Amino acid sequence: MTRYEEVAGVLRERIEHGLYRVGDRLPSIRAMCQELDVSISTAQEAYRQLMDAALIESRPKSGYFVLPRQVPLILPSVSRPARRPLDISQWDQVLELVAATQRDDTRLLLGRGVPNLAYDTLKPLSKILSGLHRSNDLNGFNYDKLNGSPELRQQVARLATASGCLLHPDDIIITTGCQEALAISLRTLTQPGDVVAVDSPSFYGTMQILKANGLKALEIPTDPQTGVSLEALELALEQWPIRAIQVTPTYNNPLGYTMPETRKRALFQLAQRFDVAIIEDDIYGDLAFTHPRPRTVKSFDKDGRVLLCSGFSKTVGPGLRVGWLAPGRYSDLALHMKYVSTGASATLPQLALAEFVAKGHYERHLRYAIRQYQRQRDIMISWVQRYFPRGSGISYPQGSFLLWVELPAAVDCVSLNERLVKHAIYVAPGSLFSASGKYRQCLRLNYAFTLTPAIERAVRTVGELASEMVREARQHEAEVA
Repeated sequence: MTRYEEVAGVLRERIEHGLYRVGDRLPSIRAMCQELDVSISTAQEAYRQLMDAALIESRPKSGYFVLPRQVPLILPSVSRPARRPLDISQWDQVLELVAATQRDDTRLLLGRGVPNLAYDTLKPLSKILSGLHRSNDLNGFNYDKLNGSPELRQQVARLATASGCLLHPDDIIITTGCQEALAISLRTLTQPGDVVAVDSPSFYGTMQILKANGLKALEIPTDPQTGVSLEALELALEQWPIRAIQVTPTYNNPLGYTMPETRKRALFQLAQRFDVAIIEDDIYGDLAFTHPRPRTVKSFDKDGRVLLCSGFSKTVGPGLRVGWLAPGRYSDLALHMKYVSTGASATLPQLALAEFVAKGHYERHLRYAIRQYQRQRDIMISWVQRYFPRGSGISYPQGSFLLWVELPAAVDCVSLNERLVKHAIYVAPGSLFSASGKYRQCLRLNYAFTLTPAIERAVRTVGELASEMVREARQHEAEVA
């Protein structure tokens, strides 16, 4: 073994044993020369070997950093939901999660779906809002147009081109968050008792809209990498009177998948064949770790059957309550539904966001946030791999800030949350994301917030309690046997 191979072996061993963790900065070349008494060229060659092995990366003017494994060794399973339409339950658990996220400083909320609001790249928005408040122009206190501020709709149409959509500002309705866009879409397309096909697991907010409108959910098997099964969806469309298909095909919440472009096109063609509308939730679409960002299903829409829902809650901040809807052929009815739900949305946040986007602040904020989220995804995955029970499946999202973890069957994450109460920790149990309360062995984690040692300790606590539940189940099985 050459000297540089010995140095590389020392560093590799330290990485494998957790002395240098994912995202950590390695000692400088000079520091390694001093520690191991080797030449600069030897240390450089050792670092080059580790880069070739995809264990570390070099960042200009910053040094060398530990890389994660490209993909977790075990991904979550393909879902196996019920094969019939179901009434929605789980409202009590959803209410508990929503209530806990309202500026709750007493618990560490690992499962919330909130972006990082502490980045300096959001300061220009604060200044814009302050300027609007200080101005003598009181237009911001008046109603804006029912379909939203023309300035903001123009900027949304410009941003939508990145996803392959050519929208006119008049094609867009500004809503009070993406949640309202989804609610308007469902009320536009359905009547109480109708069946809506959804990916499974699925965003609990959409589930509760179905519940509130007396709709039934038909959950479709979903792959953690490629998304909703088109084969299963086709069978469902043949068997059931499905009124709409609701999916989050890009950086799905909670499973993390992104449907390949060919499957998005095939999904649209399937909807065409059965003459059914698609409600596409693209709220996380701009948080892509690679460029260009993925196309939307809407980008393939030739006849207006896709209702595209998105907004700024996951990219900028949920408290602004600014979303948008491109309803296609359903524009007139959707605008009426907007009127009877909230009327015009708040004016000041729209004007502020329009200026924030127009001046380039939005893109700069995205670039910074995306870099942080990608790094923090890898760190969170490394913690889950280290602290959670062996055999846990972990998603690998290529964008956004949410991680889906499938624990061994012995772990009930609703019960796990109860054990976490005394530690002031809360996760989002998987049962929230199903019409019938499936996925109890799964949970959702957020890696948007700065991953401090306190967060790592909390993740470790979750893993230790989950492992304790596994041991208890095995002991019970042994006693019964």
